[in-house]
Amino acid sequence: DLAAPKLSNVSGVTLIGTAKNKSAIISFVMGDIHPHDAGSILDSEGIAVRVGHHCAQPLMNRFDVPATIRASFAFYNTQEEVDRLVTALDKVKRIIS
Repeated sequence: DLAAPKLSNVSGVTLIGTAKNKSAIISFVMGDIHPHDAGSILDSEGIAVRVGHHCAQPLMNRFDVPATIRASFAFYNTQEEVDRLVTALDKVKRIIS
């Protein structure tokens, strides 16, 4: 998986769930930036992510996580798409921070 290392190097991004043999679904938060705000900006950049509880609201409540941003990857995604996500996350930080 090439996306997780790149995302984990983005300042302010914290990956949620880092199991060794997990699938290509990456959930993360961006410090004090609400995931719904980040999702709206990513959408305006043409990047599709899901935001919310992802059927894990009791667990998120337990750990005081209001929501996460979730990017899903498959065999057809390219390195360029991962790079576009990283660039767009930098834009999210510039707009909101």
